[in-house]
Amino acid sequence: MRFSPRAIGLLAAVVTVIIWTGFIVIARASAQRTLTPFDIALLRIIGASLVLLPWGWWMVRRRKASQGAQAAAYSLLGISPLPLRTTTLLGTFGGLLYALLAYSGFFHAPATHAAVLMPGSLSLWTTLLAAVVLRDYITPLRAAGLALIVAGDLLVGGRSLLAAFSGGDVWKGDALFMLAASCWATYSVLARRHAVDAVQATIAITTFACMVYVPAYALLVALGAVNSHLGIAPWNEIVFQLVFQGGGSVVISGISFTRMIQHFGPVRSTMITALVPGLSAMGAVVFLDEPMYWNLFAGLLLVTAGILLGVLRKSQGAAPAVPAVPAGPPS
Repeated sequence: MRFSPRAIGLLAAVVTVIIWTGFIVIARASAQRTLTPFDIALLRIIGASLVLLPWGWWMVRRRKASQGAQAAAYSLLGISPLPLRTTTLLGTFGGLLYALLAYSGFFHAPATHAAVLMPGSLSLWTTLLAAVVLRDYITPLRAAGLALIVAGDLLVGGRSLLAAFSGGDVWKGDALFMLAASCWATYSVLARRHAVDAVQATIAITTFACMVYVPAYALLVALGAVNSHLGIAPWNEIVFQLVFQGGGSVVISGISFTRMIQHFGPVRSTMITALVPGLSAMGAVVFLDEPMYWNLFAGLLLVTAGILLGVLRKSQGAAPAVPAVPAGPPS
């Protein structure tokens, strides 16, 4: 049975939005169970590696067979389809730091905060880094969108920062969310600068993360420097994290986002993914019983409006306000 390009595009959009939204809600729910953020990051990397490492090996072998000595550079035992320097750069920010910072943030701050701060900070950092690294021009309308995003972030993060004086630690999660978004923004800008394919970039960062993080995690656990709860976690929790965080958040959303871009284009795709902050916040309220305070709701509106302003300017012919994120919501 064959589906029309429109049906495939719509399906890809629905899958992308569901996974990106689910990532925020599920990551917060996971933080309230057995596994540590280091455990979840490990399972994310292993789950994705089970699919992407064989794919990368096959891709490199096929390239060598067809192009011979003229084949493009590859690295890490012939598994990453990108050169070592590019793989290391992209893998450090998009494969390692993002996952560790994001999952750690959910152990301190609620999902409603992540729903506002991660997408908003991603747009903010990406635009600023693109202006510095890629010489993208920040138009007045785009600057207005950034101002709305900053105002929304301040409404959400400012309150938790003030609460720190009375002993609260939600601000730590907020800061981690913003740092995670800055790492993904760095990855996105670097991927754009090096003009890498989204699938190849996803394979490369997963390969790097697997070869660096897995042995480092094992060594640190053996030395007692990092606590691991894998030994006491229920098997169904471990399998779920492998499947959703690795297979869903990395592999499936990466493919679905790429197909969505191919059908709808970057402008309409960015407008579709602008649904994620609102849906994530509503999911946190419904499924996690998190309260929706006025500042969270106002910050959500401001951040969403800021993202859409950037897309509006892009649709009028300016340079992209938010470069496409190859495989994450980040997720």
